[in-house]
Amino acid sequence: MSVQVITRDGEAEYAVLPWAEYQALLKAAGQASASVASAAPATTGSGLDQLASLREAKGMSQADLARAVGISPHYLNLFETGERAPDGAILRSLGRVLGVSDWEQSS
Repeated sequence: MSVQVITRDGEAEYAVLPWAEYQALLKAAGQASASVASAAPATTGSGLDQLASLREAKGMSQADLARAVGISPHYLNLFETGERAPDGAILRSLGRVLGVSDWEQSS
């Protein structure tokens, strides 16, 4: 089994595995196979769905992060709730403050 383990603060937080192996695990557990639509998370693909979790893991309030990035807490909340997507400059700033290198290098 080829599993990728994603850690945060030295603790395993997520396990990523190939779809076929996931289906085999479901079958072994006696559960019905999941379809792609039901198993796919509701994300933007950029990781912004984890913005609030990343902020909280850094011990920052919305006001703290907004101040560090140079935006209002209300505007930051729009990103965290998925109502708006940040432009490239804000995404890079969020990446710098939160330590997300993919965001820091976004164009």
